Amino acid sequence: MKKLVSLMVLCAGSAVCWSQTLAVDWIEVAGNKVVVHYNLADANPNHQYLVSLLSSQDNFVAPLAKVSGDVGTEVKPGMDKKISWDITKELGAFKGNLTFELRGRVFIPFAKLVEFNDGKVFKRGKNTPLNWTSGNLSGQVNIELFKGQERIPVENNVPNLGKYDWHIPANTKKGSDYTLKFTNSKDRNDFVVTKPFTIKPKIPAIAKFIGLAAVGAGIIVILNSGNPDPIKPEEPLPLYPGTGLPTN
Repeated sequence: MKKLVSLMVLCAGSAVCWSQTLAVDWIEVAGNKVVVHYNLADANPNHQYLVSLLSSQDNFVAPLAKVSGDVGTEVKPGMDKKISWDITKELGAFKGNLTFELRGRVFIPFAKLVEFNDGKVFKRGKNTPLNWTSGNLSGQVNIELFKGQERIPVENNVPNLGKYDWHIPANTKKGSDYTLKFTNSKDRNDFVVTKPFTIKPKIPAIAKFIGLAAVGAGIIVILNSGNPDPIKPEEPLPLYPGTGLPTN
């Protein structure tokens, strides 16, 4: 890969560009990764931002996916922010020139899940209540389930009322790489994604094994109880009088 990159910076929304500043400091190329260092200044430290990194590879159509660091939703203002992009995972064996575009706008989530921490565990075959807060509890929301990058449709056009009783199908694969995506049905660019969570079987495998063993034991008892001539323990031999020794 040629280590040649150029940069274009865009501050989305002219109304916020006066009080907020998004500026790239420098870019480094380290192996298969491009690291973008930038500063995000805001007079209101409580603001959160949606920050995206795009490239000329697709003419700046979609944000780069294989990124980490200070990118995505809920990025807070500060200096020396970093976005690390893995070129190999995104584009494979790429060679050529790339231009990057950094976009940022104040992020006001239309939906924010309540008590949805990292490492959450759900059980398949059960109903799970989902609760969220929103600055505009109106309209509709699409809820999608993802296992890694695989999309598993859940529900579309759910009323944005801040709650939903989610039923996890019993045939859902177990795994720890699940996420839920909430999308504004009127604006596909307005969405939030939960932190990864785990889906487990409703009954642990060891419990199922113990249950089967108990059923098997019950079958044996039933068969033995139906034996017309059950085996009796051997009776002890009589003793010689006064000796305590058994007779032959």
